Amino acid sequence: MRVVLDTNVVMSGLFFGGWPSRVLAGWRDGLVEIVVSEAVLEEYWVVARRLSRKFPGVDAVPFLHLLSLRARLVRARDLDAPVCTDPADDKFLACALAGGANVIVSGDRGLQRVSGYHGIEVMSPREFVETCLRSKWTPGR
Repeated sequence: MRVVLDTNVVMSGLFFGGWPSRVLAGWRDGLVEIVVSEAVLEEYWVVARRLSRKFPGVDAVPFLHLLSLRARLVRARDLDAPVCTDPADDKFLACALAGGANVIVSGDRGLQRVSGYHGIEVMSPREFVETCLRSKWTPGR
């Protein structure tokens, strides 16, 4: 299954744990394929640098390098018209469309409100783990 991860999911998973870290573990365990665009990767890096200054005990660089090498990188076109209330969130929809991802995992309520756009479902990390990963998970994998 191809998925796009909102920046809040990646950063929460790396810096704080919880449901977002389970989403990242699903990728690590080969249960999902993460789709990224240049714009999405750039936002990951910008936010990771900012958070690393606040939380110097966490190093996001190795994960982001691995993600840059192993995720499906797509060339996403801008959407024809804004869809999200925050236009900066449109890049995740564009990435999903370009990469054939049918799910965006996000804790952002604004992005969740556009769930269903062109068949793309926007799910919270918990919902994604419980709905899409739980049936695929093998303990100790």
